[in-house]
Amino acid sequence: MKLLRPAFTIIEIIISVIIISFAIIFILKIHSDNHEHIVYISERNKRSLEDSLFLDRTVLRYHQNKKSAYTILEKNFKITNSKSIEILKNKHREIYIPEGMKIIFPQEMPPLNTTANKVMLKGTHSSIYYYFQI
Repeated sequence: MKLLRPAFTIIEIIISVIIISFAIIFILKIHSDNHEHIVYISERNKRSLEDSLFLDRTVLRYHQNKKSAYTILEKNFKITNSKSIEILKNKHREIYIPEGMKIIFPQEMPPLNTTANKVMLKGTHSSIYYYFQI
């Protein structure tokens, strides 16, 4: 006589499928959140590279102005390629420069006249940079 081998019941199979489904949903949610963060960080890094076009020492005179990268760079660089000029003119940032802060070093003899200026570039990914003058 053959012994019957115990098998899983339909309820046990359904419960295991439900548990696996919840695990897969949780993993997909984590994956989509990570994807959103990766896209944000990569776009932010691209914007940081573009910000370097606006961080010339003449930027301090453009408080509350929306300027193109070409407007800031044209005085320092001779740009003759029309495609480059067009690309630079399409890169715009709003520039805000709050009042500069004087930094006093009490130990220094003679005292240094040092100023720190905050440069805020507004846009899709806003940025803050500091410009120090010694």
